[in-house]
Amino acid sequence: MLDDLIRAAESDDYDAVEELADLAAADPQRLAPHLPRLLEQGVLWPPTLYRGAGADVVAEAVERVDGGRQPGQLNHLLLILAHIQDPAAEAALRRWEEQPPSGLDRLHLSPLGYAVTAGWTVDPEGRRRDLCAPVAYRLVMTPTAPDAAAPTCPWCESPLMTLLDLDPADPRVAEVLAHTGWSGRLRFTTCLGCSCYTTLYGRVTPDGGSTWAPENSAPRHLHRSTEDPPAVLPSVGPARSSVYQASAWHPEGSTLGGHPDWIQDAEHPDCLVCGQTMDYVALVGGADLDSGEGAHYLHLHAPCGVTAVTYQQS
Repeated sequence: MLDDLIRAAESDDYDAVEELADLAAADPQRLAPHLPRLLEQGVLWPPTLYRGAGADVVAEAVERVDGGRQPGQLNHLLLILAHIQDPAAEAALRRWEEQPPSGLDRLHLSPLGYAVTAGWTVDPEGRRRDLCAPVAYRLVMTPTAPDAAAPTCPWCESPLMTLLDLDPADPRVAEVLAHTGWSGRLRFTTCLGCSCYTTLYGRVTPDGGSTWAPENSAPRHLHRSTEDPPAVLPSVGPARSSVYQASAWHPEGSTLGGHPDWIQDAEHPDCLVCGQTMDYVALVGGADLDSGEGAHYLHLHAPCGVTAVTYQQS
């Protein structure tokens, strides 16, 4: 079956590529023996296919970038290298940040900008910083009573929704939040409707406090409509078998930790206080809410006590 999918992908069969991407999400190493062939045949998208790639694929991709032989592949090759957990791939991206390869001036990101799309960055001291947790748990929607005392959105007057309420006494929560440096209860509140139009920031405190950030700025195209949010609260469920199994498309795809399933381009927001890239915490899918579409992505910058909720849909 796998050989048939590889052959179909080489013939530009979109459905086959999607199946391969699902296999790679469940077990990145399953595709590893086939990745040199896919690279040779020009199957370069999505870059998540290459998460389990070995040193041979890294060496070939780096050689292609350094040689400048195929400038039309540069964007895809940088994305692939960013997604591979290999010291040589990281070293190449760092080198190109200082010594840009041929053709980089025609792209929209720096080499380390590609790293962010893959869930890691470099801090101001030059150290690698992973933006995503190394573990993932399914989020289960639990019915709740409407909160009559919930604060309302300053823009549309809808009640703010608690999208996630995390207790670090739960070892699963503590494990997921370890990469963020956060200590204490963490609560994400947002306006479900207005977050569909722009990134919505919040201010949080370790006692579970969560408030609307006054720096939020309403976009011109905002549709102001007062609606009650779904009466559900995600709770932490069983572990995912892979950190790449969040789904923005399917029911039961909501996930705490791991890596996001982006519908559009990767979108890790910057902290509104210090400007550093925020850590990713969770995905809450529309398929698990009343909306039925899109996904909300939850982010945190612990040093500044800032949360962000972004939204994507097809």
